[in-house]
Amino acid sequence: MNVNVKKLTENAKLPTYGSPHAAGADLYSAEAYAIPAGETVFVHTGISIELPSGMVGLIYARSGLACKQDLAPANKVGVIDCDYRGEIVVALYNHGNKAREIAVGDRVAQLVIAPYYTADFVETDELSETVRGAGGFGSTGLR
Repeated sequence: MNVNVKKLTENAKLPTYGSPHAAGADLYSAEAYAIPAGETVFVHTGISIELPSGMVGLIYARSGLACKQDLAPANKVGVIDCDYRGEIVVALYNHGNKAREIAVGDRVAQLVIAPYYTADFVETDELSETVRGAGGFGSTGLR
């Protein structure tokens, strides 16, 4: 599948896969940032993409950045709709207790492209019965 990528700045890098079977493509920072402890910074990638119809771009944390640098997307998972043509910006939150630095060209998140379905929502007075029923928030666990 080809995905068109437009560089918006000179420092922008196209997404890359770290291995032949990687599901997520690395996204890179197009600018340098200092992210204070407990704060969110909007990290510009300098790219916009054209996803095929029926596909969505999901922005996830990079495990190394999250575990070793305490940096992860503030919104947990970013969603890029296939009709969005603006710049991809990653809201990185610093979960740690010291400031972190992001340099131009640093990998800041990963992009997973996946198919999606849309639904026709139909109002009803009744839903089908299941064993689980309305149990939620840990209701299927042992405690």
